[in-house]
Amino acid sequence: MRTWECGYPLEHNPRYSTTDVVDADQFDYALDPLRIAQHPVHPRDAARLLHTPDMSDHPFTDLPWLLRPDDLMVINTTRVRPARLTGARIDTGGGIELLLLDQTASGEWEALIRPARRIRAGVVIDVAGAHFEVRSDPREGRVLVATESDVEATAAAHGAVPLPPYIVEPLAEPEDYQTVYAQTPGSAAAPTAGLHFTQRVFDGLDQRGIEIAEVDLHVGLGTFRPIATETIEAHHMHTERYFVSEQAAAQINRARREQRRIVAIGTTVVRALESAAQHGDIWEGPGSTDLFIRPGFQFAVVDVLVTNFHIPRSTLIVMVAAFMGVEGWRASYDAALARGYRFLSFGDAMLAERP
Repeated sequence: MRTWECGYPLEHNPRYSTTDVVDADQFDYALDPLRIAQHPVHPRDAARLLHTPDMSDHPFTDLPWLLRPDDLMVINTTRVRPARLTGARIDTGGGIELLLLDQTASGEWEALIRPARRIRAGVVIDVAGAHFEVRSDPREGRVLVATESDVEATAAAHGAVPLPPYIVEPLAEPEDYQTVYAQTPGSAAAPTAGLHFTQRVFDGLDQRGIEIAEVDLHVGLGTFRPIATETIEAHHMHTERYFVSEQAAAQINRARREQRRIVAIGTTVVRALESAAQHGDIWEGPGSTDLFIRPGFQFAVVDVLVTNFHIPRSTLIVMVAAFMGVEGWRASYDAALARGYRFLSFGDAMLAERP
């Protein structure tokens, strides 16, 4: 599997045009907790959409008419795994919660565990008859676990969909945190820009003649982790797995040759496409990426981005700033805050174009 190595000095990375060190405080802003959407709007496409080129307000249903008929839209069809499992220790009967993150090359699973106190390697946890053996001592609440059970079947039957830490109210419908086109289980979080899509929006895209391609990028919990370092360059980026089918690669490469715009639905699509295109044309097949897109990055694929409004001081805001410019992201967020837009996963969206 291919990995974009971001640890090299910027001057050795051909995708960056600058070696400037950037203060992480530049990507912070004041977000009132009351502006964080706890539930999606119904219907989904009733969300608001800020068209950043002219700072105009729209319902999300206007999206097809804000795009060009020859645009190629790319969506992320990953599905959030119901990976939050509740069980009990075999030895003491004490309650344990596991949050499965990703499977390692050796077949073990990386997981968050709580309570982590007194958990040691060798502890066995029972989840509805499936046994998970802890293979490592906890480190920041993370452990490796192994099981001979069918993890996907156990999760589907007994797991719950994990929600971001800033969503504190339970969901009435678990499917509210899945896109209507979700297919492949594997994410710990939803590609939230896609939550606004409905059949009505797809009908509008079809009416406009806008082509759609599908990729998969399995979203990790690292997407919610704020930048804790003083500079963005010092932040260690998490790794995520992606897959680009032969059909999707052909669609995207053809659109690029024809000089048509590529419209990414969400930052996850941006990360997948810019990683898959690091050597020219989009490569088909699986890959993994720790690509950290930050100001100075030279975009090779994506021209238009539909994305939600992200958590302060996050790598997602850094990506948006790289895409539309530092002044552009700040002006867009200021407008959204002033006009009462809803923020984060269940919030509203914006449509941005690369300068």
